[in-house]
Amino acid sequence: MGIPVLIMGKSGAGKSRSMKNCVGKDFGLIRVINKPLPFRGNIPGGISSDYTKIKQSIKSLNWPKSIIIDDAGYLITGQFMDGHSTTGKGNAVFGLYNQLADDFYRLIKCIQDETPADRIVYVVMHEDVNDFGDIGPKTIGKLLDEKVCLPGMFTIVLRAVKGERYAFVTQSRDGAVSKSPEDMFPDIEIDNDLLAVDNAIREYYGIENPKNRDKEGNTE
Repeated sequence: MGIPVLIMGKSGAGKSRSMKNCVGKDFGLIRVINKPLPFRGNIPGGISSDYTKIKQSIKSLNWPKSIIIDDAGYLITGQFMDGHSTTGKGNAVFGLYNQLADDFYRLIKCIQDETPADRIVYVVMHEDVNDFGDIGPKTIGKLLDEKVCLPGMFTIVLRAVKGERYAFVTQSRDGAVSKSPEDMFPDIEIDNDLLAVDNAIREYYGIENPKNRDKEGNTE
């Protein structure tokens, strides 16, 4: 059983920036849209918006133990944009929304049920505010939000924020659904560093990855 982790935040809040210390470490990166990363260096992986190919990658033993699906919300957006103009009306539209929800739900279930036990998959999405002022991952329509409750499929939901510094929020704050086991991270607000996050999660669950630590056991 793998571990899915949701990373959400506004555009420019540091979601992609958090990956910069993952360069040269045991990470793979799946980019749903083809855009340059905001730092020097490269994280091996590929570009794909195909659910089948993404599932094959996250299940593969040939991929690193930690995998990032960047801009994962565009899996939903792209599928909607490709299908809405030819779907028609009425039941056909409802069927499209059902398919959007079903495909994304099954991707998260694949992470939970079909990936290696020591694999962590980071699902990176933009955030949105609903009619009640609650902050959660941005989707299309209300099917995923109301019927699936996407954050409920994750034990760990981190919110990228930018104030005086770039940071991750690890517990519920400001109307956002951020959450994690209370003793996994040292503070409610931690450094915007996905490598440090990865090591903290692995230490907590006893699935540490020596490739992501130096000889002294640090993550520098």
